[in-house]
Amino acid sequence: MNYYISIDIGGTSIKYGIFNEDAELLEKSDRNTEAAKGGRELQKKVFGIIRECERRYRLSGVCISTAGMVNCEKGEVFFSGELIPEYQGTAWKESIEKTFSLPCEVENDVNCAGLAEYKTGAAKGSSVAVCLTVGTGIGGCAVIDGKIFHGAGSSAMEVGYLYAGESDFQSLGAASILSRKVARRKGEPEETWNGIRVFEAAKAGDEICRTAIDEMCDVLGRGIADICYILNPEVVVLGGGIMSQKEYLRPGIQAALERYLKPVICTRTRLEFAQHQNDAGMRGAFYHFMDRQKTGTK
Repeated sequence: MNYYISIDIGGTSIKYGIFNEDAELLEKSDRNTEAAKGGRELQKKVFGIIRECERRYRLSGVCISTAGMVNCEKGEVFFSGELIPEYQGTAWKESIEKTFSLPCEVENDVNCAGLAEYKTGAAKGSSVAVCLTVGTGIGGCAVIDGKIFHGAGSSAMEVGYLYAGESDFQSLGAASILSRKVARRKGEPEETWNGIRVFEAAKAGDEICRTAIDEMCDVLGRGIADICYILNPEVVVLGGGIMSQKEYLRPGIQAALERYLKPVICTRTRLEFAQHQNDAGMRGAFYHFMDRQKTGTK
């Protein structure tokens, strides 16, 4: 039996697990990214995780899902935001293969999440699927005929940067904006509010929280509609921690989508919520690794 370590690198946490060749997740864990320490310290931390797992498993490969724009051919991060300083240019594939003598494949984290949902999740069986993750920002992925659409420069579906009036999609619709908006309107410190508290208060009848959630749903619906006009997907899958509130969010997002998307398109576009949740990045990284290894792409 072959074993693979799959590592999902985010701005807040690093999730990692061991898969066998049958795509079974045997164990998983996580630790804080400590992003402020920068790319070099992050690389040391990931290497430590691999060494730790090597003591218990005879590994056959390393699968990486990471924040940032990724060149899959080189297996490196070619663009990264400010969340992880000095992360741009991190050559995961080269450094891991040289250090551990193990094959390594690297993909963007949202692309991994989308691939996981296409292979065994909410988008299974579709020919064109869009996956959005709503968290600190908004990330996007398109899977067309079973393949991630990367675009000419490996930066397709960076939908968070879509212009929306004088702002952009993620500055208006990300989960992180929700709690800040509520705190500001209540005149309270931002650190006293988070997504969980906002939804609890909304369900208890708090009008400020309800209004803020309604506004977020409207922004998401409008942004999803714009994406649908371009790609015409069969299914749009929504992921990210906040989407665990799907019973509350679905009606609002669906109503907004119907406002902004022509009925002839809307009636043929299915709105779903991610099934793999926190395991999506790890699972998608594993699928990405296996696909590239099978096709002989190095």
